[in-house]
Amino acid sequence: MRKDFVIPITPGKRATLKSELRKFFLIDKLGNALGIILLFVVMAAIGAGIASNGIKFGVLILVAFIAMPAVYTIIAYPRIGIVVYITLAYLIMWFLRLGANFPLGTVMDGLNGLFILSIFINQKKKKDWSMFKGPVTVMILTWMAYNSVEVANPSAESRAAWLYTVRTVAIIMFSYFVFLYYINTKQYIRLILKLWLALAVFAAVYAVKQEHIGFFGFENEYLHSNPVIESLLFIGGVWRKFSIFSDPVAFSYNMVIVILLCIGLLTGKVSTLKRIILSGLILLFLMAMLYSGTRGAYVLLPAALFFLAILKYSTKILIVMMMLGAFAVVLIFIPTTNPTLYRFQTAFKPSDDASFNVRSINQKRIQPYIQSHPLGGGLGATGVWGQRFAPHSYLANFPPDSGYVRVAVEMGWLGLLIFCIFMFVVLRTGINNYYSIKDPELKSYCLACVLIVFALNIGNYPQEALVQYPSCVLFYLVIALINVTKRLDDQQNQLQHAG
Repeated sequence: MRKDFVIPITPGKRATLKSELRKFFLIDKLGNALGIILLFVVMAAIGAGIASNGIKFGVLILVAFIAMPAVYTIIAYPRIGIVVYITLAYLIMWFLRLGANFPLGTVMDGLNGLFILSIFINQKKKKDWSMFKGPVTVMILTWMAYNSVEVANPSAESRAAWLYTVRTVAIIMFSYFVFLYYINTKQYIRLILKLWLALAVFAAVYAVKQEHIGFFGFENEYLHSNPVIESLLFIGGVWRKFSIFSDPVAFSYNMVIVILLCIGLLTGKVSTLKRIILSGLILLFLMAMLYSGTRGAYVLLPAALFFLAILKYSTKILIVMMMLGAFAVVLIFIPTTNPTLYRFQTAFKPSDDASFNVRSINQKRIQPYIQSHPLGGGLGATGVWGQRFAPHSYLANFPPDSGYVRVAVEMGWLGLLIFCIFMFVVLRTGINNYYSIKDPELKSYCLACVLIVFALNIGNYPQEALVQYPSCVLFYLVIALINVTKRLDDQQNQLQHAG
């Protein structure tokens, strides 16, 4: 046998199989006769597979070659995976509208699974579960357990509806533990927040393009594909803008929370240049939000700013709030023929809004059902999955039009109680952490996250704020950051005392 075919072994020491493979693939990089023969065999096998099974076989091989290093990267370098995960969460609905014929939702679930696997692998090397302790973790585990128990709900019309719904309700909550575990430095928090702002700028500019230049062809095709879509998005002679998101509601809510992120960052010690940039971004996001025509979103910002005034009470904040309040009153009552401004005004006059009155009637009608069903009608009983899997059921055609109402209808008043306690615990933890954190930078991050959680909870009443991408991922990101900022601050304080 020629020397080329032999992987040399150090004399006097038998090399392990692992070291041999490492040298063969990583050091020599198949740069010998055996490597060339191996590549030839693989190429011949792929060619034979394509010849006998068609192009699909080639596509599968290509996906495998991409998937294997991707899986390794996510497990070995999960912080890179988190950046990819957040980016995909932000762009997933845009990819789907572009015509991506790929199970992107399944990919997101798979990424979550790989992250959890990497946590257990790391814990095997160095066990430390202390970071997961706390009331928020207890409530998240309780909520996940309750969602799992709902599969046995005796009132449920379909188990398949539960299976499809639990993915977006409970499985996504695993991301909280991923963020809590791997976000462990201020530098990494900065990277995550910069990524979030960059994605939000893209979404806002995209909406400005839709407003002033028009929709792309594939977007026009979507708008006119169904009369229901047209009736919901064409209001007062103007199309509501949805940017890269699934609908105008998801778009507007994401603009609100990124505005609150910028406001939270402005409360920290930032340079004059950064203050100018953040202020400019707030104006951009605010303008884009108005293009959505989502009245529920218009109320969130004033509510969150009022909450900010309470948390960070000072004469300066009070004066700013009074000025903004006076400006808002003028906008609400000034006569106008502008359809965007008129829709903004109707958000603060719900009695004049026909859709608000219809929702109130529907919610009143469903109250007896909620009161008589402590476990609700089962996950997925309403909306798309209810119409698909149990179209003749009582709840299939009921429009919840509210995250809280959906919880009450599908999971009963008991589920609604657990959900409300969960949100209370998160806000209570966030407020306590905000007041106890000493580092100005971490304090500003925590404040921004508390404001976002508060706004999304308010927004979850008129709309479903926590089920669509990317809100469902960003919500658990900010909950994790509430605890991460406190943990990092405690670590800094311990080091200072030790020094």
